[in-house]
Amino acid sequence: MALLQSRLELHGEENIPRTGVLIVANRLSFEDVLHIEKLIAPRRIVFLIERGLQYDPLLQAHLEKADTEAVEFECAEGTRDAFRREIAQMMQEEAVVLFIPGIARTRVGQSIAVSSAIVNYLAETGAPLLPLFVDHPEDTCLRTEDRQKVARIVLSFGQTLRDESATQPNVLEEWLAAGETAFSSRPILDSHLAYEILKGLKKHGTNASVIDGNDGSEVRYDKVLAAAIAFSRTLRKATRKMRVGILLPPGKGGLVANIAVLLAGKIPVNLNFTAGENAVQSCIRQADLDKFITADPFVRKMPSFPWPPAENLIHIEKVLPKLKPRIALWLGISKLLPSGLLASALDIPKEGGRTEAVLLFTSGSSGDPKGVALSHRNLIANVNQFGARIDLKSDDSVLGCLPLFHSFGCTVTMWYPVMEGVTLVTYPSPLEPAKLASLIENHQVNLLVATPTFLRGYMRRAKPEQLESLKLVITGAEKLPTALAQAFEEKFGRPVLEGYGLTETSPVTNVNLPDPEASGADDQRPAIPNARGGSVGLFIPGVAARITDPDTHEPRPLTESGMIWLRGANVFDGYLDQPEKTDEVIRDGWFVTGDIGRIDEDGFLYIEGRRSRFSKIGGEMVPHETVENAINAVMDYTGDERHIAIMGVPDEAKGEALVILSSDRTILIQRLREMLLAEGLPALWIPKKVIDVDAIPILASGKLDIKSCEKIAREAR
Repeated sequence: MALLQSRLELHGEENIPRTGVLIVANRLSFEDVLHIEKLIAPRRIVFLIERGLQYDPLLQAHLEKADTEAVEFECAEGTRDAFRREIAQMMQEEAVVLFIPGIARTRVGQSIAVSSAIVNYLAETGAPLLPLFVDHPEDTCLRTEDRQKVARIVLSFGQTLRDESATQPNVLEEWLAAGETAFSSRPILDSHLAYEILKGLKKHGTNASVIDGNDGSEVRYDKVLAAAIAFSRTLRKATRKMRVGILLPPGKGGLVANIAVLLAGKIPVNLNFTAGENAVQSCIRQADLDKFITADPFVRKMPSFPWPPAENLIHIEKVLPKLKPRIALWLGISKLLPSGLLASALDIPKEGGRTEAVLLFTSGSSGDPKGVALSHRNLIANVNQFGARIDLKSDDSVLGCLPLFHSFGCTVTMWYPVMEGVTLVTYPSPLEPAKLASLIENHQVNLLVATPTFLRGYMRRAKPEQLESLKLVITGAEKLPTALAQAFEEKFGRPVLEGYGLTETSPVTNVNLPDPEASGADDQRPAIPNARGGSVGLFIPGVAARITDPDTHEPRPLTESGMIWLRGANVFDGYLDQPEKTDEVIRDGWFVTGDIGRIDEDGFLYIEGRRSRFSKIGGEMVPHETVENAINAVMDYTGDERHIAIMGVPDEAKGEALVILSSDRTILIQRLREMLLAEGLPALWIPKKVIDVDAIPILASGKLDIKSCEKIAREAR
């Protein structure tokens, strides 16, 4: 059949047992089924169809053929026993049973189109289950790719699950693992970040731009590319070092500087200009920097920053005007030459893969900043993964006001827009909500990425009509309070969608998104959920997850609380020149996140806290943040100011004990104990001591300064 001429890519086909098995796929099209039939032949194959669901007409016709063996079932208690017996007979006869999912309502980039209820029902048959992840890369490819060239069918088989391991959570875990294998095999991940950015800027050069909200200027992407090319020639001569420091806020200057460094064959290092002197000097030393791109107005605005010597500073606003003739020349050349020839002329490699592309530093909330070397593969993967899920169109725009030294600001509001051709509206600070709301309104911004702290600013300073253009409001970096989410949606009519990620994962791994809408009143397709309150959302394509015991690392079911481990093309390979630190978090290709959480049956991840923010008291894991939330509630602490922090200290009787760091001198420990007990908090979780402080130590990023808090708690014992 002609349809079988489409390209097929197989992973894990050796996992198909020779005995009877029930294959459970995340989704199936007619063409997918034809390939599976050919793969299984000449063995007997039985199709399993849920009664009442809709199917693709071609697939429906195929299933109704006289020589096709198909069995209908329904998820009903009354037919459960008969269904089990029927499946058991097929297994005894060593048949391959293929479950055919019906058509469901899903969002773009949503890889699992089967409800957890159906998988649970199938798991209860007792049959061996073979999870199969089906992927069509052309549906979620980058806009810099040729969809026809990447089009293929990918069948990635997981491990067969037998007996007590044949459960719905284990099927989900195998789907995620098989999906990660499929995604991580995409050829685009071997490309070079600079090459993909060049292709993106060329392709979208005349229909997307960067709008600098600070001065109101607008620069088309083709001119951004020309300026970056001209500037890159200067940077190549300015330093022989492999990395270049950048000290600029979001804006056209920061964008051109970062792209220019990449085009120069070097690695951009966006430094945290809000950090303390020791942290800054540590970052400069670790990165081995001798040149720093900045701007004189910014230098004057930050007099307390430990600026390097003047001869080491490259002022972008002074250099670019001198390059105007060359910028004009490169604008013409970049339009004439195709991307491949232009890249060759600029000595830009076509492949980058696992080599370092960008260097970021952790916030240092629990110690000195660590250099996170993100590879070309990491960043291309995460732009692809995040972009596939949010699915902005070419005429959409994103607000870029998060610092470029922040992983979200770097990937989501810099690399993503230029590669995917989305207009970028910038502003140098996320702390001016009135100005930002005006920019959103004036430029009809569609995506807002912020932290809960910054959202509170919009609540105070923005008018509902100013945010009407927003399609998505995504928050991360800190826990989203339910009350804030409800208040924001009530005022602006836009749900706040919580996501999750870490610098080490480039950064996005999870995000909530609006549920798919029905196509009309007669749309009877079951909807697969995309958002769930209290969670940080579904995993983006190509991320695998596991849950283990925090102490022994023994595997646990995904639905049980434990240490979160992640694997994917977006996960970094290690910390800069710190092999011991790397070995602590990278194990057999998996990243130990340090976060405690669980995954529900539908694939939503719930974060319960950092491992460093748990105490083991009498053998029980006690989450500091849960205790803090309980105290905030009974003490009626509201607003942005942090009044308390829970810390663990050694205790001879229980191993550890909790203490409260408090800036509120009115707290009485006995009265607090009574209130917490009345609210149902376990007695074991209630702090034993209050340590008075003038203010709770907070980092410039807004995160709790755990290192300083721990020092105060130890010294007060």
